[in-house]
Amino acid sequence: MLAPVNRSTREARVSELWAGTDAGKALDLATGKLYYRIRPRKRWREFLGLLKALRARRPGEKLYLVLDNLFPHKHAKVRAWAADNDIQLVFLPTYGSWLNWSEAEFAALRYFALNDTGHRSHEEQNAAIAAYVRWRNARASPKTNFAPASPIRSWTEYPAKAA
Repeated sequence: MLAPVNRSTREARVSELWAGTDAGKALDLATGKLYYRIRPRKRWREFLGLLKALRARRPGEKLYLVLDNLFPHKHAKVRAWAADNDIQLVFLPTYGSWLNWSEAEFAALRYFALNDTGHRSHEEQNAAIAAYVRWRNARASPKTNFAPASPIRSWTEYPAKAA
């Protein structure tokens, strides 16, 4: 049996585990479902792998991805692959991540699956994340009436397959 862990040590451990990995994530507005991939590093190669997985889920459709300004998102090879595969990368302004709907959805994941949990390994933490995503996706519904008066509706078909 493992010894009890005090609150401050547990919080530090969760932060340490989460900081050591990259969770590539996406929110499909048309279905409301979350998609994620956990990888050990935060490089353009891992991000490109996520893009390829998203493209495989939606072949033949134009995809719009709303992104922050993390360097791997802007790598030349990522941009070139996205352009060749009908994926539009839409970058938010600096310090504007709160504009991305997926940030709110994944904040809930952090609250329910990570905060104050004391996972003792990456495997245990990843299992908790997977369980939350399965639970959340079973209850997902399309994200409708998002910015109904926005000019974005004049240049794209809605609901767009956005992440």
